Amino acid sequence: MHARLDHLVCWVSDPGASVDFYEQVVGLPGVRAAEFRDGMAPFPSVRVSPETILDLMSFEAMRGVDEGTGVRGSAGHPINHLCLAVGKEDFDALQVRLKQHGVEITGNGANSFGAQGIAPETMFFPDPDGNVIEVRYYE
Repeated sequence: MHARLDHLVCWVSDPGASVDFYEQVVGLPGVRAAEFRDGMAPFPSVRVSPETILDLMSFEAMRGVDEGTGVRGSAGHPINHLCLAVGKEDFDALQVRLKQHGVEITGNGANSFGAQGIAPETMFFPDPDGNVIEVRYYE
């Protein structure tokens, strides 16, 4: 089987503020952000890669049954963090944007194993709702 990651869903308190954070600070382009703001989409997303998006769903949706899936709330299994792989230049630029926006880098790593082998450098930081994001690059 050949599988690809299609999307991840993060519970957030304010989807509009979260999409702004992921667009302006992290640098991921919004998907359906304008439609969400206009009330035409139930939640916004950001694009991680041509094949993968991150959905930013309100905590309010977690309390009820999702009409599209029939699933109630979270699956009940917390996620430790999500990891984005970027190029070295983007990694360095992100560090600058995090500092400019007052986002604390809460951890760093070196020679960390991941999907593409060993990453020489990694960093961790929270989004506005405390979801932990790791960003790394490979040489």
